[in-house]
Amino acid sequence: MSEGPLAAYRAKLAAGELKPDPAQHLAAEKLQSLHHALRDYRPALGQSGWLARFGLGRNEPQSRLPWHSGDGVSVRPRQGLYIFGEVGRGKSMLMDLFFETATIAGKQRVHFHEFMRDVHKEVHQWRQTPGRKETDPLPKLARGITSSAWLLCLDELQILDIADAMIVGRLFQALLDNGTVIVVTSNRPPDDLYKDGLQRDRFLPFIGLIKERLDILELNSEQDYRLGRKRGLRVFHTPLGREAERDLDASFARLTGGRTPRPASITVHERAVTVPAAVDGIARFTFDELCARPLGPSDYLALATHFHTLVVSGIPRLGPQNRNEAKRFVTLIDALYEHKATLVCSAAAPPEELYPSGDGAFEFQRTVSRLIEMQSEEYLAREHLT
Repeated sequence: MSEGPLAAYRAKLAAGELKPDPAQHLAAEKLQSLHHALRDYRPALGQSGWLARFGLGRNEPQSRLPWHSGDGVSVRPRQGLYIFGEVGRGKSMLMDLFFETATIAGKQRVHFHEFMRDVHKEVHQWRQTPGRKETDPLPKLARGITSSAWLLCLDELQILDIADAMIVGRLFQALLDNGTVIVVTSNRPPDDLYKDGLQRDRFLPFIGLIKERLDILELNSEQDYRLGRKRGLRVFHTPLGREAERDLDASFARLTGGRTPRPASITVHERAVTVPAAVDGIARFTFDELCARPLGPSDYLALATHFHTLVVSGIPRLGPQNRNEAKRFVTLIDALYEHKATLVCSAAAPPEELYPSGDGAFEFQRTVSRLIEMQSEEYLAREHLT
């Protein structure tokens, strides 16, 4: 039987893979408590699944609950954990340890944007179904999720648009009522989610739901481990060739801490933009995958928002002969620069020689300036704007 995330965390400390960090240790202890509570857990759909684990049904009076606060007032048992903190503090790493050591069969760990992409897809398909009987697709969708994954780990929750804001609250309510246990990481505390967003008053019940049903933990480590991985990192590799690709692979491994990347996608205007490999806010592409495809400003802005680092291989010399690719590359760099995202790349030439002559070379000089600045320690230390 798995000893849980705390033992896994301590093993990494002992092996020198992590440095002692009181904030991380506290989070590991919180996750360890949830690990114990989840052993052999399976929700009883329709019976307030999390409460049913303790022999309590949907209509059980609050006074009979065996959980009490310090003043003797009975409270509802928490049904998961919401971990927030600045980027690079180890939230995703701790979630991974918790997920990997969870002993229940029904579990899913997914990036929040991928999760919402699939939710929007299901809602869209429901709308296209003729003669549908349900007036709301979300209860059925929630039952489907809970039936296969009664532990749901959502990484990097952030609400950026009204479409997500209008869905996520009702979906979370249904999932929690079904007995799904939810663990969330986010850069923002609950009260700052969707801050200043359109019709935010309609989103406020979701914030209340999080605060009522999940434990809230700030991972307030003073160390930015993501920045530590970038310190002294060479981010522009040239010329193209085996050596540059080896260096790029080494940079990617360093930035990801050796974690295994997975394919992903993000939704832009109800279209899926494929990400060949992604892990912990880092995405990897070839130049052709980003700039030889019909992507536009909205796609690049979405990538720059969702990922703090892009690793791009095979940037060729640019000019009138590949004008469209060059224009897309300029748009990509503008989006990354405006969001303070990091670019790690291999290229055929240094920035000042990438677009040496011909129509468009003069306009490319702004991109040259940005590519040079984006290699500086000062730029790499800036906080990513999500």
